[in-house]
Amino acid sequence: MSTKEWAAVNLTLVTPEKAIKLAANDFFRQFLMEDGMQRNLKMEMLAGCGAGVCQVVVTCPMEMLKIQLQDAGRLASHPQGSASMPSSSRFYTTGSTSSHKRPSATLIAWELLRTQGLAGLYKGLGATLLRDIPFSIIYFPLFANLNNLGYNELTGKASFVHSFASGCAAGSLAAVIVTPLDVLKTRIQTLKKGLGEDSYSGITDCARKVWIQEGPSAFMKGAGCRALVIAPLFGIAQGVYFIGIGERILKFFE
Repeated sequence: MSTKEWAAVNLTLVTPEKAIKLAANDFFRQFLMEDGMQRNLKMEMLAGCGAGVCQVVVTCPMEMLKIQLQDAGRLASHPQGSASMPSSSRFYTTGSTSSHKRPSATLIAWELLRTQGLAGLYKGLGATLLRDIPFSIIYFPLFANLNNLGYNELTGKASFVHSFASGCAAGSLAAVIVTPLDVLKTRIQTLKKGLGEDSYSGITDCARKVWIQEGPSAFMKGAGCRALVIAPLFGIAQGVYFIGIGERILKFFE
């Protein structure tokens, strides 16, 4: 996977994903809590749940492409490892010979659509929902309450620095908490399997096999990396959003 290829996926899909998540949360907060400013934990969690559901429209295809790009080449040195897989799951295998196609987001997306239809891009939808809904339920109420601690009566909002710090703290904590669900989602959405690697019939089957074969610690793989990535991502997103961009976006829906 090249840096340019992954940057293109990020710019194309991560930006609308975050926009949908933040705007949807604000929309549901205002719908459920009149002006969206009251401190009502149940309604804040419900608004976060709605935001998590909405963002999956973009998140699931993005995660599918990301995982296949990151996984490309893993079996290249052992081509026999994927011999038992159907051709639709091996179309982007890379290798040193000229007979193998260089993987790209466009190629992967096209082949998934051609061989499996739109459902191919939404493989693991249930697992993605299972991860993103709890994340949003934890993240948004936590961020709102942390951000409220820096509320300035003169400006009517928290400072950029405080919103940034609140987004970092809430994002990293939520990311660590839902890491077990992210592990399951990644396993299910990885299309290429080597010899001896398990295939999963669903979330429950995946969780059972990971627990038996790798132990409970496997569910926290990558927790630190997720926190390091998501903390600044949400810190910047929330800091910029709370400058006033969110309010201007929501005016179009009034």
